[in-house]
Amino acid sequence: MRSILRFALALTAAVVPLAASQDLAAALQALPACAVACLADGIQHSACATNLTAACICANEPLQTQITLCVTANCTIKQAIVTKNVTSTACGAPVRNRGETYDAISIAMAVASSSIVLARVAFKLLVTHSMAPDDYLILFLAVVGAPSVIITHYGTTPNGLGRDIWTLSPQTITDFLFYFFIMATLYFTQVMLVKLCLLLFYLRIFPSPGVRHLLWGTIIFTVLFGVVFFFVAIFQCSPISFFWNHWDGEHEGSCRDINAIAWANAAISIALDFWMLAIPLAQLKALNLHWKKKIGVALMFIVGTFVTVMSIIRLQALVTFAKSSNPTWDNFPVSLWSTVEINVGIVCTCMPTLRLMLVRVIPALGGGSSYGRGYYSSGGGQALSSGGRKSRRRTHEDPTSTSKLGRSQPGSIGGSAIAKPAGILRQQSFAVKYDDDEASLVHMRHLDRSGRSDTSATCLT
Repeated sequence: MRSILRFALALTAAVVPLAASQDLAAALQALPACAVACLADGIQHSACATNLTAACICANEPLQTQITLCVTANCTIKQAIVTKNVTSTACGAPVRNRGETYDAISIAMAVASSSIVLARVAFKLLVTHSMAPDDYLILFLAVVGAPSVIITHYGTTPNGLGRDIWTLSPQTITDFLFYFFIMATLYFTQVMLVKLCLLLFYLRIFPSPGVRHLLWGTIIFTVLFGVVFFFVAIFQCSPISFFWNHWDGEHEGSCRDINAIAWANAAISIALDFWMLAIPLAQLKALNLHWKKKIGVALMFIVGTFVTVMSIIRLQALVTFAKSSNPTWDNFPVSLWSTVEINVGIVCTCMPTLRLMLVRVIPALGGGSSYGRGYYSSGGGQALSSGGRKSRRRTHEDPTSTSKLGRSQPGSIGGSAIAKPAGILRQQSFAVKYDDDEASLVHMRHLDRSGRSDTSATCLT
């Protein structure tokens, strides 16, 4: 006991002015008995036994390690936290706090992503007068994401996120873990909704039956993936409250391997991201799009890989997720990258509509395709387009046609001489504009004299 009192006096004289020495000495004397014994024993068997100064004791790493092991083995978790707080303060350790940074980033990103969602919905309602399933879902996602911002601002950040756990009171630590539990459950739900928004959009732009079967299979898997991890997150501990109470070692209960759950969710999510990226890129070349629009769509999908990058960075942050002795500090990267991942995902799902909004302002960005003259034969039941491809479309007589029934005349198609088929032929030019909707089919029709219409071509926009 004399040694620890001498230690307290030495730290007081070396670290703080005389006016504050009594307060610090009182704080050191208020250490738990188990910690006092560890400090006294550690100092007596160290090189600082004959040099009781703050410079020696606080900088002696072997001594600090020995005291930490002793306190961990002989004190409760709450007593160990009190000891760490007192000794860190006595040694002048800096008080770390990055909670305000996270709070600011969370609010800024939420405002940006929500504004884009509102702009998307307003554009669909007021300009295009059409709302698709993915538009309703992205609006629902924005509503589900709002509680995360509120909990961050009033829950996790005020209760210690981004600070060292030994600077917090026991009740504050419990409150932090409670809010962190809610945030984890919301995260699993938001990840599922972001992926569903993209998949529903893909369903609108890819009409191929084979691709649609793949997309529906992916949607079913994504829903099952989200629902399973939602319930796993809720019932990972028994009782549920053990999640935020088990840290002090004074409550009874059990939890599944929290670290394994987090890693499994992240790994499946990343693999699903790559799968969802492969589907549209594989179909992009076959889409009947203007080259400007193809570039825009490709860039949209490439930007979407940023979400996958965020997931990978978050996966690296999960290394210390459940094994940390300082969770309020070490879980800061996990919380930060989770927030970035969700908000960037929301922005990526809105990029097709953002392109349409830009096209309204700068029409040249929309692109267009002009298809040249095509010669159609009613006799043969086939049509030769300017690219030399055949299309089985029956047309009616064009009074302006220069061809005559029963004669075969040469014509120039695509720069080469091709014999025109026998029959009544017609010649037609048409153009396609890409400023209607990101997923609508623009039908190009020609009417006969009776008013009947016949679709000769379609173009995906």
